[in-house]
Amino acid sequence: MISQIFAVVAGLFHVWAFLLESLLFRRPAVQRLFLGRTVSSDVYLWAFNQGFYNLFLAAGAIGGVIAAHTGHAGAGRPVTLFACAAMMGAGIVLVVSDRKLWRGALGQAVPPLVALLAATA
Repeated sequence: MISQIFAVVAGLFHVWAFLLESLLFRRPAVQRLFLGRTVSSDVYLWAFNQGFYNLFLAAGAIGGVIAAHTGHAGAGRPVTLFACAAMMGAGIVLVVSDRKLWRGALGQAVPPLVALLAATA
């Protein structure tokens, strides 16, 4: 149960990232939240695309939990765990690429890490 709760938390974090990156990134406050400054329009397409990556990861984590609860645990569990592993890996890459982004990396990596650890316990 702990694994599923943290998988959903991780999924919701990534839905939030999707909203910020794909729908709200043109707002200067959102750009400053992600990058510490405003940026040129060249970055919008990148942010839009990145947001959809986050949405698809969220769909895997949350959809896998839903599948597991609707009688498809054999499919739902591996999908959830794969999505969580990908989220955790992306969080690690984020902090390794720029240590100033450690807060975002924690939000991206810790909930799926807890889900993965709880699933193996």
